[in-house]
Amino acid sequence: MAYEERRLVAFTVPSEPGNERLALARVAEAVAGSGLSPDQLERLKTAVAEATMNAIEHGNHNNAALDVDITVIDGGGSVSVLIVDQGGAHAANGDAAVELPDLDKKLAGLQSPRGWGLFLIQNMVDEMDVFTDGDKHTVRLSMHTASSGGGRIAEPRGPEGDSRAEQM
Repeated sequence: MAYEERRLVAFTVPSEPGNERLALARVAEAVAGSGLSPDQLERLKTAVAEATMNAIEHGNHNNAALDVDITVIDGGGSVSVLIVDQGGAHAANGDAAVELPDLDKKLAGLQSPRGWGLFLIQNMVDEMDVFTDGDKHTVRLSMHTASSGGGRIAEPRGPEGDSRAEQM
């Protein structure tokens, strides 16, 4: 029998710097009791904060008139957070290769000092999907709950062998 997704909470935050803290607090409250370990919860909070900051800054260009929509879903064995901004029209092509952050190149000035966001996010969660539908740009973050037996126990992955890094 397939488990239907159940929405735990849906809310918006205005696109103003600092509102990522509101988002991570609401998400943490929503997933309490969902089976995430304390480590998983901290990683999810970090990923939600970073993805919300990206949505505010890059998707909605710090325009407080535009909201970031956040939905938390219980997927039966996982929890997912969808973070939606209005930057779909100018989102990076999901098929385009994104250069992985390289500390040596950044220190040598061969790479922008920015560009750690998606790398950090994808290494904090079990799954990250990015998709665009018209003006809507969505990042879906998922963590497997302890009850599913799929929760990650190891340290966050590095870039080698992580095919998702090449998809971003």
